[in-house]
Amino acid sequence: MSNDLQTRAWVEVDLEALRENYRAVRGAVGDRPAIIAMVKADAYGLGADRVVRTLEPLEPWGYGVATADEGVALRDFGVRRPIVVFGPLPPTSVETAARAGLSATISNMDSLERWASAATGGRLDFHVEIDTGMGRAGFDWRDTPEWSRAVQEIAAARRVRWTGVMTHFHSADGADASASVQWERFQEALGQLPVSRADLMVHAANSAAALRWPQYAADAVRPGIFLYGGHPANHAGEPVPAPRPVAAVRARLVLVRDAPPGSTVGYGATHVAKEWERWGTLAIGYGDGLPRRLGNRGSAIVHGRIVPLVGRISMDMAVVDITGVPEARAGDVATLIGSDGDACITLDEVAEQAETISYEILTGLRPRLPRVEKGAWTERN
Repeated sequence: MSNDLQTRAWVEVDLEALRENYRAVRGAVGDRPAIIAMVKADAYGLGADRVVRTLEPLEPWGYGVATADEGVALRDFGVRRPIVVFGPLPPTSVETAARAGLSATISNMDSLERWASAATGGRLDFHVEIDTGMGRAGFDWRDTPEWSRAVQEIAAARRVRWTGVMTHFHSADGADASASVQWERFQEALGQLPVSRADLMVHAANSAAALRWPQYAADAVRPGIFLYGGHPANHAGEPVPAPRPVAAVRARLVLVRDAPPGSTVGYGATHVAKEWERWGTLAIGYGDGLPRRLGNRGSAIVHGRIVPLVGRISMDMAVVDITGVPEARAGDVATLIGSDGDACITLDEVAEQAETISYEILTGLRPRLPRVEKGAWTERN
């Protein structure tokens, strides 16, 4: 164990919880739909190599990434399952994706032409995205007869195989009925394709849709945030299973001091001690991905008790009021996300306090924080 890990801050990753969340998705959708585990953005910041190694024994159909380089990294890890690049490939990335045997997601004819031109060896697979309302990529569902015939002609004449078709729900985590509208549009488009549905993998459901509407599971689902411990639909207006927490963020107390009344802390002196207070400086800040918005509104857990973050978060430090934890000493562990004893601060609570979403909290955790597998060492050593 490095000295930095002993003295500073880290992200603890619970791989058993990750497995349990995967099994929960499988239980929700049943045995038939394939699972495409989304491991983009370095598996939502928790380490794609670690996550893939954990999920491989559970036999997902394949993995979803956002870029060709992410797919190449998975191949370098030894992944031989299908890897789908869900973002439109920039022209400069097409050859990279082709050499790695990735599956492209096609949103227009120009991108399909580039993909077909890259198929100089074996056949290359592609999925077509149909835009049913998300707007950021995909062929328009209203024009399906026109574009689908052109896609099929290229697939028939060139060394590319049309193997999948997808759409993406824009509000599967919300309380409105937009998902059903998008699903109807998707079904209408599917009915106009010039190829047999039996020859295509049809998929639409992300974490929220897979758990809320298993009837939308189709041939495959694409869980992401739920696998990593983020609640996929906090505001859905109906019960949605909560995931097991996967990521914990912990930091050491590096300084403890008594602050007399009138003392100020942090840039802008936004916290003033009204009476004698005891402050603990944590070796973590927004340079590590701790949101600056948590200053004077977030919390930490020290010795099983929740304590407030006081003052603004700095790049490398944050301060907690540990007046109610007299036994706290420099070197002790504080938990910013996760559990300690009976106290818990969830990922989604932190996201709400920071006025963002759990996805941004996880992917915003910086590389300066080592990722440590739960159980690999004792936290209070």
